[in-house]
Amino acid sequence: MAAIPLGVLDLVPVVSGSTAAEALANSIDLARRTEEFGYARYWFAEHHLNPGVAGTSPAVVLALTASATSTIRLGSGAVQLGHRTALSTVEEFGLIDALHPGRLDLGLGRSAGPPQRRRAAEGEGGGGPAGPSEPDVPATPVVDGRTPNGLVIPDRFSFAHLLGHPRVALQQKLLNLPGAQPQDYSEQVDDVLALLRGEYRTPEGVEAHAVPGEGADVQVWILGSSGGVSAEAAGRNGLRFAANYHVSPATVLEAAEGYRAAFKPSAELDRPYLTVSADVVVAEDEETARELATGYAPWVRSIRTAEGAIPYPTPAEARALPWSAEDSALVADRLETRFVGSPGTVADHLERLRDATGADELLITTVTHGHADRVRSYRLLAEEWQRRG
Repeated sequence: MAAIPLGVLDLVPVVSGSTAAEALANSIDLARRTEEFGYARYWFAEHHLNPGVAGTSPAVVLALTASATSTIRLGSGAVQLGHRTALSTVEEFGLIDALHPGRLDLGLGRSAGPPQRRRAAEGEGGGGPAGPSEPDVPATPVVDGRTPNGLVIPDRFSFAHLLGHPRVALQQKLLNLPGAQPQDYSEQVDDVLALLRGEYRTPEGVEAHAVPGEGADVQVWILGSSGGVSAEAAGRNGLRFAANYHVSPATVLEAAEGYRAAFKPSAELDRPYLTVSADVVVAEDEETARELATGYAPWVRSIRTAEGAIPYPTPAEARALPWSAEDSALVADRLETRFVGSPGTVADHLERLRDATGADELLITTVTHGHADRVRSYRLLAEEWQRRG
């Protein structure tokens, strides 16, 4: 099977001893470099109240990056619609498209809505698939935590311990206007599409035209971690879908299968189009790669305890942090599904992910303490991937 395109998902990580300004400069430099390496697209994630992540506004960061690059597609991975409106989202991306037409990916996500509402919609651990798989896309079997080709599918991770957590509640308070209720996600996606197409009408027939925004040449993507509402919205509207193996590896297969089951051809797509994300660290040899990846465990722990992502530690700082059996259990699924090693080792893992999910693209996220190490990781992977293609 030929190599498929690779993209980049960037959280704009702030490493220990550095600043948000340095993180932004590094991300813009990495976008330039990955454009040279042949990556197809570069997405910015949205996170809030995380000292170790500077990517709070994908639209702002990608606007800055668009001026520093020329060919690579740029986008959001994803805009969190839970605290935004369809109009504000379309207008922001319309502004950028006006100056950089034909390069934008508008990735829409459900994060930042009330946790209880998300849980009810998706179910514990991400919920069930949207429906049976299409006849030509059989559900991928998993035996003893692995697919037949060896891809690790861990047990589901429960975020129940975060429901009602004070820091989660604080984030909702600061992101939302007092008394505001987020719009139903599927309806919100419909409104985004209608505004982009110039087809928005109220039930009374009143039109709304987002300028700039209407007619913008953007690709709309839906990002999701399960086969539930997000996968259904992507499939029903004939949109591209991004499944998050790096966030929720336990549910990546049901996300892909749920999307395909719900897919209906659209003017833009006549068949499902899927990208799948993966956490990756590549170095010249296995030992060096493992050393560069040392800070990942405490970094994930800080996120999953609602502490907020800490500045990414050096390997020495990571080893000096206290660690317990409970900590190991908290991050186990993320550690065992991160692809770390030489270019050949990591490319083998990515091929397994591609084959198990049927992905049309793969989205690579790499965090290391040293910027040069992160650039090198993307370069080595691109060289190996192109060699296999």
